[in-house]
Amino acid sequence: MAADDRAVGARKNPFANREFGLRVVSGLVLAAIVVAALVVGGWAFAVIWLAAGIVGAAEWIGMSRTTPRRALLAIVAGTLILAAACFEGDAPTYAVPVLLALGAALCLIVAEGPAGRLRALGALFGGAVVALVPVALRDAPAIGILGPAWMFAVVWSTDVVAYFTGRTLGGPKLMPRVSPKKTWSGALGGLAGAVVAGLAVVALARAQGWSPLAETALVWVGLASAVASVLSQGGDLVESALKRRYGVKDSGKSIPGHGGVMDRLDGFFAVALLAGLYLILRRLAA
Repeated sequence: MAADDRAVGARKNPFANREFGLRVVSGLVLAAIVVAALVVGGWAFAVIWLAAGIVGAAEWIGMSRTTPRRALLAIVAGTLILAAACFEGDAPTYAVPVLLALGAALCLIVAEGPAGRLRALGALFGGAVVALVPVALRDAPAIGILGPAWMFAVVWSTDVVAYFTGRTLGGPKLMPRVSPKKTWSGALGGLAGAVVAGLAVVALARAQGWSPLAETALVWVGLASAVASVLSQGGDLVESALKRRYGVKDSGKSIPGHGGVMDRLDGFFAVALLAGLYLILRRLAA
């Protein structure tokens, strides 16, 4: 084959590039670390999500040009560290809401301008969702390892299957003004992949006796997985719109091939919101 023919073939192959290789390697390394920490639990799991929440909040403060940056980041990081310590230290139930309220009050005092105050609150509560919800699920006796494992399975399969399906099949664009590369074929492929992965994780948990929650009827598991997949893809689109709004390509450069933590966890954040709502309703019902 001539050199020109090989070059054309490489251009036609959407996976034959350095960025794709970096994306695969960094994704596998991160997945291995997160799954290992999930199995171990405790502080090993909490520290990973605490770091993700703090770095994601820092990226948002920087991307949205919210000032004063260092002071706000110190408030957010301090609040999240104390909240995580409350989770792992068996503090009273009211301790975390009180800490978040105090952190929010400080953000409102320190942030500059009405819009800046709203963005600062977004950094705090967005970081709290990422840092605390997976840990709260893991630590809940009736949920345990199954909760975060289901979230990972649904979000990761949505991302991976949508990426490969969309790049392979192409077709009509999903929202070209927001994210030009996303297609309907990718979205539907990601949805199907999420349902299969969610059902598989729950079936495995049921067979292994991981959690009483695994006894949930599979039809409800499939429905929840589908809803979570839609939310995950919606979170991805929202972050794409925000990056366009602030004129940046990536939220950061901390993850090779993926950009920043916000770029990696945009879909996970949306699903974590759903899981956090579930935890709140569960506690109210109890």
